[in-house]
Amino acid sequence: MMRDTPIVAAVLRGVGWSGLGLVAVAVVLSDFLAREPAGATMTGAVLSAPSPLHPFGTDVLGRDVFSETLHGLSQTGVAAVAATVIAIILGGLFGAVAARLPKPLALLARGLIGVLAAIPALLLVILMIGLIGHGFAPFAAGLAAAPLGFVRAFDHVNLKSSHAEYARATGIPGTILLKRDLTYEFRYMLGTVFARALAAVTILLSTASFLGFGAAPPSRDLGLMIAASKMTFFSAWWTAAFPAMALVALILCARLAAGLEEGERA
Repeated sequence: MMRDTPIVAAVLRGVGWSGLGLVAVAVVLSDFLAREPAGATMTGAVLSAPSPLHPFGTDVLGRDVFSETLHGLSQTGVAAVAATVIAIILGGLFGAVAARLPKPLALLARGLIGVLAAIPALLLVILMIGLIGHGFAPFAAGLAAAPLGFVRAFDHVNLKSSHAEYARATGIPGTILLKRDLTYEFRYMLGTVFARALAAVTILLSTASFLGFGAAPPSRDLGLMIAASKMTFFSAWWTAAFPAMALVALILCARLAAGLEEGERA
């Protein structure tokens, strides 16, 4: 498959960031845009098809799927952003710092975190949620996504680059060099790192909720909405289709904004 040209890549990134911007607006204004409060039942006939009154139809409890999708997107988005911040701090920042430790300590840290990075992140999320409870799902997702971010940041650091060699030769203290490198690296990479982590933790949180390890009723995120629609999907496709499309749109926009290569892990 041919690699994207820089222009195409820039356009795709722009599309991704524009999409994330629209998602952010929908999340912030979800209570205003939604026709009904979160969890409001019997707002219409049970399992009614999409119509002008209910654009996304209603579910088995008569809830307006359009409103519920907006509320679910809001809960998923807020939880994903919180998990993303945790993943960046415990993953990317720690990885960049660990690479500058004395070589024995750096290699030890790289080896230990590398073992965690080899464990499927979803398994780590489920284990942690089982231990600390559903309310800590964002923390669990961020912590599970951190090892890959740590390894990627650790391996990205090039301590033998010409500017690093020159800085050490001129006697610049290691702490100053670290601060400068982190400033430059994260200034240009923060957007990509954020979008990559956002896509990863959104998948983890939604999958965990779908399996019953994430959001707990009465609160509902997109994963739990899709799971709750399994029994009615074939007779009322809209109950799962619209939340699923919202979830796919969020993940796709994040991946486009990150500019991930095909087949790259989160």
